[in-house]
Amino acid sequence: MKAAVVRFPGSNCDFDMYYALQDFGVDVAFVDEKATSLAGFDAIFLPGGFSYGDYLRTGAVARFAPVMDAVRTAADDHKLVVGICNGFQILTEAGLLPGQLMMNEHPGFICDEVPLEIVNQTSRFSKAYETQTVTLPVAHGEGRYVADEATLEELRDNNQVIFKYRTNVNGSMDQIAGISNQNGNVFGMMPHPERAVDALLGNTDGQAFFKSLLTPIMTEALVTE
Repeated sequence: MKAAVVRFPGSNCDFDMYYALQDFGVDVAFVDEKATSLAGFDAIFLPGGFSYGDYLRTGAVARFAPVMDAVRTAADDHKLVVGICNGFQILTEAGLLPGQLMMNEHPGFICDEVPLEIVNQTSRFSKAYETQTVTLPVAHGEGRYVADEATLEELRDNNQVIFKYRTNVNGSMDQIAGISNQNGNVFGMMPHPERAVDALLGNTDGQAFFKSLLTPIMTEALVTE
């Protein structure tokens, strides 16, 4: 299995994602924002950071990067596309996920570990979890998820809400922490599972996230070899 970690100017969680994927046996490569094709990859990951300095609005500039056309093509081809933190913000700005990420309810940068509820335990992003509650790191100043009521109702009806905060972390509507698109191949979340895969760091709650989304792809790759 080959995965791309897309790097924008200002990305700072790219190596976290790279090594987390590598730990699970994935063939990983960095791809910069000027790339025009992602055809050789099975999965695309947009890591956290402050793309283009978060000028104008988080993700608002990155959505126009050349690589985003390739990300859209990958999503349309039903490939796995995952955005974490700033990556989630970019996916909403690009229209690949509904809603938007805004300034935290109480302005300021939040850096902590927070409890999450797994709302949809059968999704490709959560099915390896054997518990309904996990703890993952967060690090953001603009992580408050907002959407109109029609969008929120659609997310609920289609089981697109995968993770929720168990407490009011940033003022997100419905306490939403992570969502998928209707097809179930594009996903974004503000917490950082890639920072919770090594016991050395004191938290391994992110391991099941990667097992959930990678196992089916890697199994399929082995069958087709």
